[in-house]
Amino acid sequence: MPDRDTTARPLPSRKPCLTAVLRMAGLRPTRQRVALAELLFGGAHRHVSAEQLHGEASTANVNVSLATVYNTLHQFHEAGLLREVAIDAARSYFDTDTSDHHHFYVEDEQRMIDIPADAVEFKALPKAPEGMEVAHVDVVIRVRRAAA
Repeated sequence: MPDRDTTARPLPSRKPCLTAVLRMAGLRPTRQRVALAELLFGGAHRHVSAEQLHGEASTANVNVSLATVYNTLHQFHEAGLLREVAIDAARSYFDTDTSDHHHFYVEDEQRMIDIPADAVEFKALPKAPEGMEVAHVDVVIRVRRAAA
């Protein structure tokens, strides 16, 4: 039986797959969108701010402005590819996990931790205003390191 070639081969690029995902979401797969999608979706689910993603793009030699990063994150959110979690009027994180779940926000570290949806229970929700329905419930529990 001949020896098999066990030399390491580079992994195939995810660009074609991400290009298709962007097209299916109704977005034109521009070079910048594909590059940012590779940074966002290239690993495990995570939470990222526009500033964090811009820094990662710079490190990866992706020439993109902060305004383009913001626009792209919002376009991905509107297309259903990301979930936006607003911490306050000036800070949002974008979550690559779009399933129903909640979050801890670690204030002193400015990071988010997922909470499974079934770990938070509601006795009741208020009735939605006339002509409206509850679309989604986001719970963000702010935490910080306990004083020693």
